[in-house]
Amino acid sequence: MITLIAAVAENNALGKDNQLLWHLPDDFKRFKSLTSGHYIIMGRKTFESFPKPLPNRTHVIITRQKNYAPEGCIVVNSLEDAIAVCPKDEEVFVIGGGEIYTQSIAMADKIDITKVHQHFEADTFFPEIDLKLWKLISEEFHPKDEKHAFDFTFLTYVRR
Repeated sequence: MITLIAAVAENNALGKDNQLLWHLPDDFKRFKSLTSGHYIIMGRKTFESFPKPLPNRTHVIITRQKNYAPEGCIVVNSLEDAIAVCPKDEEVFVIGGGEIYTQSIAMADKIDITKVHQHFEADTFFPEIDLKLWKLISEEFHPKDEKHAFDFTFLTYVRR
């Protein structure tokens, strides 16, 4: 199963200058809980936005760069190659960035979104979720509080 996982603003903004636009500790906890123990597929710039590889996950990095070989990661040159190196009988998570989400949404089985209820200026966006193709199966609202500057909702979609 291929799952796209992302935090997106109301205008589908993901980030700007290879940085997240918000800090939501509960979203980080959910991301960690869902992806731990799994393969995570990402573009090189997404990988490089982390201070270090994420623990307890197998990193599959898509890049066009030759000789790119961060320690402990699997490096491939296409989304198809990334999927091919992942176990067929396990959930695999696509974690970004925008170009990788756009390429992978047509082959995804599930989308886990944290919808941040705000509009942001951004240079990277999540593709539009076509509700004719996707069914919302779970929705959990979280109001802003002392640790979260914005209201947000955890949403889970499955392919119809």
